[in-house]
Amino acid sequence: MTGQNNIHIPLVDLGAQYRSIKNEIDAAIANVIARSAYVGGTFVEQFEREFAAAVGAKHCIGVGNGTDALLITLKALGVGAGDEVIVPANTFIATAEVVSALGAHVVFVDVREDDFCLDVDLVRKKITKKTKVIIPVHLYGMPASMDQLLALAREHGILILEDTAQAHLATYNKRTVGTLGVAGTFSFYPGKNLGAYGDAGAIVTNDGELATKCRMFANHGRAKDEKYDHQIEGCNSRLDGLQAAVLSVKLKHLPEWTKKRRAVAKKYTELLRDVPELVPPKTFAERESAYHLYVVRAKERDALRMHLKEEGIEAGVHYPIGLPYLNAYRHLELNKPDDFPVTYRLQSEILSLPIYAELSDPDLLRITDTIKNFYRVS
Repeated sequence: MTGQNNIHIPLVDLGAQYRSIKNEIDAAIANVIARSAYVGGTFVEQFEREFAAAVGAKHCIGVGNGTDALLITLKALGVGAGDEVIVPANTFIATAEVVSALGAHVVFVDVREDDFCLDVDLVRKKITKKTKVIIPVHLYGMPASMDQLLALAREHGILILEDTAQAHLATYNKRTVGTLGVAGTFSFYPGKNLGAYGDAGAIVTNDGELATKCRMFANHGRAKDEKYDHQIEGCNSRLDGLQAAVLSVKLKHLPEWTKKRRAVAKKYTELLRDVPELVPPKTFAERESAYHLYVVRAKERDALRMHLKEEGIEAGVHYPIGLPYLNAYRHLELNKPDDFPVTYRLQSEILSLPIYAELSDPDLLRITDTIKNFYRVS
């Protein structure tokens, strides 16, 4: 059977999610419009309180997007010219570009093959007297090796800023990621596990002084409740009322959605266990992934992806080009295969399969059967 006769299975189905909570979402948006609470105000403050409580942090600062969350936090931590910031070689460019935007130097470190997160042994080798911050990315929803990274950071007097854009409610030793380092940054881009209906992001921290600095910088450098009293030069990156109201509605459902994502991931692994050409995501006793993405390593990846597409199944690649191999970082002259061997291999192997809370068992079977047919596994 060809994909022409099959209903399309998307990588993520935001329409299905909306339909499941339509009345709540519509009412929340209408309430914001009725009260004209578009910038700041009660809806933003409510979401900040709720999200801080959900992750177990003392402070939450809503900002315009996840990239701004990273830049604002690094700025508040004093990162600038002459500083070095360690970043994984395999992640989205936002984690690195904010470092350069502040005049600091990006230091790429390769990732591990088993969790796709920073290789702590390699991080140790890249630390210098100029290293100020390490940014572990909890990639695809899988927490990085936080105990080892935190111990290394304490040893060298370095700060840990967690990039938690893909790991809402993921846990490490039963603690929610984003709260283990000095701060955590989140993206609420629509496709994220907790997604807004536009761009949005947040910073969480238990450090009150850092929270004040972040909030001030994100709001034109002004003191709270002082519209024209600007203490410093800042920027304009504020979570708006409409997005905050949407996020508050979705946040109530996030624990159940996360539970369902984990169930889908478990089924994938079970159904694909007899396909030797695939390596499924590894699980760890101390870590609970949020499964923002279900990423396998696949032989003949591009051919498999095309086969899935022909059968009406969308798959993604996150990410097809490792950061050091992008033209944007060619000036670093670290773009040979041996410079970041794991990242280099992953470029041609990783494949993201559809995953979302509403993914049905029949669709899941159709996806896995299509993969088995490609590899001729009975």
